[in-house]
Amino acid sequence: MNINHYTVEQIKDPTGILSGLRYEFFLSLEVDEDDELYSEAGISLRVLFYKDEQVSRVLNYHFQTGTGEILDFALEEDEESEILQFCSEHAASAE
Repeated sequence: MNINHYTVEQIKDPTGILSGLRYEFFLSLEVDEDDELYSEAGISLRVLFYKDEQVSRVLNYHFQTGTGEILDFALEEDEESEILQFCSEHAASAE
């Protein structure tokens, strides 16, 4: 699984009561044709990411095909670590 392209947007808290920062990432993925995630329409991963001064974590994610179909798959532990690292490094570009 390789990340081809991404977009990130900081999610604003209009009430100001939530601590930390939240981001929404859309990651365009390249997967092998023999992978069960493969779709001719393409595959993306929507990630909700949280960051404050002490901790960063993935709050939620889901896979989506290029046609909008939501897929019920989970990331493997090493893939989730890779996504966490990617989001941590790229969250600042949304600020």
